[in-house]
Amino acid sequence: MSPQEKRKKEKENKKNNILRAARKLFFDKGFKAVTVDSIAAKAGVSKGSIYLYFDSKEEIYAQVLIADNIEHHKDLIYFTTKEAPADELLLEFSERYVNNFLNDNELFRILMTFMLQTEQMNLTPQQNTELIKTTNDNIKFISGILQKGINEGYFLPDIDVRHTQNAIWGMLNGIISLFLFMGNPAMRAERIHTMVKESLTVFIKGLKKA
Repeated sequence: MSPQEKRKKEKENKKNNILRAARKLFFDKGFKAVTVDSIAAKAGVSKGSIYLYFDSKEEIYAQVLIADNIEHHKDLIYFTTKEAPADELLLEFSERYVNNFLNDNELFRILMTFMLQTEQMNLTPQQNTELIKTTNDNIKFISGILQKGINEGYFLPDIDVRHTQNAIWGMLNGIISLFLFMGNPAMRAERIHTMVKESLTVFIKGLKKA
């Protein structure tokens, strides 16, 4: 590795270390309570070092969520090529969606903070747009599955794909919210997956042709 490549790698590692530290703090304390000073302390760097990589706490927050959205998207691309009935794909999508947050509780709390408290985040228009885009890119996989079901004659042809997509996404987030941070930790995964499967099965029945 050349000296230039080594310096680039070191900078990338330091930036990722800052993002990991900030991610943990946002989860533990909430967006408002976290400061650039606390992020620097958690990451073991100076406050000045933070500003070598990021302009503000808001930018750090945005980059945390955008990076996670992009990683989740890579996993969900699977649904663009898998051949299976639409109802099976919806159930499998929901399972992967839930597992993503069961494996990383921090991400779900950060996502919900953005969705429910956007105006308090003081994000720039560019940051807000990119966050919404990367979030929507993942939600759109539901639309693709719904449209597949319509095209194959499995679902009713007159369903509103966008509204149905949002309803399913809202249902998934609502169930995750109910159980992810409360109750017996050993039972959370089973309770969430069971309720999601039962709720989505009822939902799918309403989408099917008689």
